[in-house]
Amino acid sequence: MQVFNQLLKRANKKGAGYFILIDPDTRTPKELTEFVKEICSKNIDGILIGGSLIVDSSFNDSIIAVKKASNVPVIIFPGSLQQISPIADAILFLSVISGRNPQYLFGDHVIAAPNIKKYNIEPISTGYMLFQSGRTTTAEFITNTKPLPPHKPEIAMAHALAAQYLGMKTVYLEAGSGADHSVPTKIVKAISSYIDIPIIVGGGIKTPDEAREKVEAGAKFIVTGNLFDDYGNLSNLEDFVKAIHTKESY
Repeated sequence: MQVFNQLLKRANKKGAGYFILIDPDTRTPKELTEFVKEICSKNIDGILIGGSLIVDSSFNDSIIAVKKASNVPVIIFPGSLQQISPIADAILFLSVISGRNPQYLFGDHVIAAPNIKKYNIEPISTGYMLFQSGRTTTAEFITNTKPLPPHKPEIAMAHALAAQYLGMKTVYLEAGSGADHSVPTKIVKAISSYIDIPIIVGGGIKTPDEAREKVEAGAKFIVTGNLFDDYGNLSNLEDFVKAIHTKESY
């Protein structure tokens, strides 16, 4: 069974799935290994690895370290063409459909596709939708795209439906790393009621209650990232897992 289908099956059984996004630039190899072992012990469902601006050239080494320490699928969340590794279980084949920059809509994909095929990595076709979140995020700056307005659900719904009609497997609703505000719950609910493909929601989700709201609104997967760059926040990880796995009893 393909990685994405396995993740969907797991999310459906638990109520929703929970991914931790790791930027390998923020940790030493030893810290990375220890962090992955810690989060995997808390019953998360997958690890996303990547970032909009990775300055370290040892991306493949980071994937190897994460894979060795992980007991869940490791999926590349690519911020550039350099973020491809044969070690990963899958890669989000992202198209920034909220913007109109051809490089991130389709351009880089033509260059990356042959390597993904050569490495035999499972591509997960993903419509990436960036929303305004109270500040200029790295994703907005790097992609040079204008985020979607959070108070216009009909615009977001049309973008998500277009992704579905183009054959994408999922849409990723993103507020951006370190966002002041997460994607509004009303946006998640409006899109989930309008399309038939699963929704991933990430960026700016700071509490378990906020994560649960997104799940109850229709999110199939929740992503948190730099929230746990502060190791003091790891004590909240179990509460996030319980909030997202709405069908599980702990």
